[in-house]
Amino acid sequence: MGALKLSDKQWDELDRLRFSAGDAKVFRNCLIILMSDRGVRRSRRSIAKELGCSPGTVDTVRKRYREQGIAGLTPRKSPGRPPQVTPEYRAALRKAVQTPPLRFGYGFSVWSVARLNAHLKKTTRLAFSDERVRRLLREEGFSFQRPKHTMKGKRDEAAYEKAQARLKRLKKGRFAKLATLS
Repeated sequence: MGALKLSDKQWDELDRLRFSAGDAKVFRNCLIILMSDRGVRRSRRSIAKELGCSPGTVDTVRKRYREQGIAGLTPRKSPGRPPQVTPEYRAALRKAVQTPPLRFGYGFSVWSVARLNAHLKKTTRLAFSDERVRRLLREEGFSFQRPKHTMKGKRDEAAYEKAQARLKRLKKGRFAKLATLS
């Protein structure tokens, strides 16, 4: 049930489809059939290893080619529910992340996933969980982390440096006394 016997006409037809296909899966499927020809003599495992797919995929493609011919090499549309995330939502996500929240009139300066999600719900009318928004951010190439809040710029830097120096002297003085006692 593995190897196929292809005619010259079938080889030419598969080659035409392979090089005209814009889909990598169609290209791979054509290669599976071409490599399965008796004249080439390749095992399903060696085909799968070379093409980076599973032996089960090789069997499935061979079966569909036997049953449907060349039409069986184009992947069928996924039977699942269509994705809820639209290209417009992704564009709104990218725009919002790259714009400071203050420009939208919010009273905070850093986006959190929850705040970003609430903003996108309001503007796009599409609701997703915070975890889904995190995954979308990763898919769009954004990294996120909790902001590190510091007092830098809000404190008297001269007084801070003076206090740090004094603390350092106190620590050294205490440890120096302990070292002489032992």
